[in-house]
Amino acid sequence: MGSAVAKRLTNAGCTVYTDLDGRSEVTRHRAKEAGMLDASLDEIVVKEKPGSNLFTETVKRIAGLLAGSGIKFIDAGTIAGPPKDGYDPTFYASVAVDDRGVLDAFVALSKYGLKGAGVGDASALKMSYAGISKGMTGLYTTMILAAHASSPATAEALVKELSLSQAGVLDRLVKSVPAMLPKAYRWVGEMEEIGEFVGGGEGDIYRGLARIYERVEKSLGGDQVDVEVLRKFVEDAKKTWQKK
Repeated sequence: MGSAVAKRLTNAGCTVYTDLDGRSEVTRHRAKEAGMLDASLDEIVVKEKPGSNLFTETVKRIAGLLAGSGIKFIDAGTIAGPPKDGYDPTFYASVAVDDRGVLDAFVALSKYGLKGAGVGDASALKMSYAGISKGMTGLYTTMILAAHASSPATAEALVKELSLSQAGVLDRLVKSVPAMLPKAYRWVGEMEEIGEFVGGGEGDIYRGLARIYERVEKSLGGDQVDVEVLRKFVEDAKKTWQKK
């Protein structure tokens, strides 16, 4: 996401800085391809946190550190996938009430500013969206594995029933579960932070989803058993559609 957004910005004539200290050669290569300039954190005030959403309270603490410094803090985030040909993701931005004028400097962003919002609200929107979209993928994953653990026949029956009574759910499952597999490691921390955002006992829902993504991550790097169960379920779903 970060390199794709940076490339879109550099192609438009913007200068984009990033801190590559401790990053892999693959990351360094992506940054170079995107036209980003390497700089230390002493030179960069705020950078994107890789692979995760920033918890709203964390964003507010960052804003607090900059209070009185003359630096205007913008809480901004993008929803859905990275930019590509024919598609530009929407960035939502919010600022402290007294700093709303700073959004005028970002013509493309200002129309997406959250009216009546403050620092932390754009991050809250992003986390709410991710809690629904990635949360549903985690729920699909949990129940596929649970059904198969009961018996392979249960998983097969689940595919058939979903195709008959919940075709829309099955369609989304077939698209989202395979796409999730290589990203599972990134979603562990994201679910933990969403759990903190939700709070209370309800937040345990997302802490549980963090464990399921952690389980998928371990399977990918280990025996592949859970991953193969998920892949087979998806393939069985596709075959069921072909028979219709």
